[in-house]
Amino acid sequence: MGRAARPRTASSARPPQQNTADDGSGGGGGDSGYVISMVTHETPGDTFWDKIRAGAEQAAKDVGATLQYSNDPAADKQAQLIQTAIDSDVDGIATTLATPDALAASVQAAADAGIPLVGFNSGIDQYQEVGALMYFGSDETLAGQTAGERIAEAGGAHPLCVIQAAGSVALEARCAGVKSAVPGTENIQVNGADDSAVVASLQAKLQQDPSIDYIVTLGAPIALDALKAMEQSGSEAKLITFDLNADAAQAIKDGQIEFSIDQQPYVQGYMAVTSLYLYLKNGNDIGGGKPVLTGPSFVDESNIDTILPFAENNTR
Repeated sequence: MGRAARPRTASSARPPQQNTADDGSGGGGGDSGYVISMVTHETPGDTFWDKIRAGAEQAAKDVGATLQYSNDPAADKQAQLIQTAIDSDVDGIATTLATPDALAASVQAAADAGIPLVGFNSGIDQYQEVGALMYFGSDETLAGQTAGERIAEAGGAHPLCVIQAAGSVALEARCAGVKSAVPGTENIQVNGADDSAVVASLQAKLQQDPSIDYIVTLGAPIALDALKAMEQSGSEAKLITFDLNADAAQAIKDGQIEFSIDQQPYVQGYMAVTSLYLYLKNGNDIGGGKPVLTGPSFVDESNIDTILPFAENNTR
């Protein structure tokens, strides 16, 4: 498409390109021909990222762009993936910033190459500092505080906040938010890539400390692990979670999970890609220098009947 031959700067948008391939990628809304790279810190097997990717793929289809998706939970390898996208001369990059310090050099390299980059999902407090143009995600500190307030109102005094990925600023912010409302909150680190290990760690902790009255998981698959650990340990703690998948939504419906704090990952993926398209085509800046919030949004018995079908459809 001749992208490498076109001079560009980090602050300039690029005119739309025509995609002449008749491969159906034009979708219902456009035929831009842009190539957009999405790079995440996804841990393989975590269903949360299915929603991110589904939203991104739908957006790419709607604007006629090609989406290149890659992921690695290791910060140094995620940085390498961003550099690979830069070397491939993609038109735009959307990346999570769970470990912003480790990714800062790669983000700067994109700017130096004149490739617009937006952040999403993680890094809301750091995205501007590292040089991302826009951001789409939840205010995780606010989400944690609000969850903690609900726990406190229900009489909870000793929540266990389960962190499944070491070094993630978003996960740390969630637990810190809960602790700000419930000072007795305790964190536990588990290996989110190994469900059996998560169950074993939580079972041992619950057996060792029966004073734990709430379990706060930071991802829907971890919530399902927690249910197994609670059953095996005989714990009477109550369970809340961040994020949704179809099984967690059904567990809310069945009364096994009290509520979920949803950040709408489908919207994050969709908006990250769409924002790059609009920036490249028109120079649009969504958010006006502020993050665009997709959450927190609470899912509980009051609205689960409405939301459950969308969760099963992988869009909520």
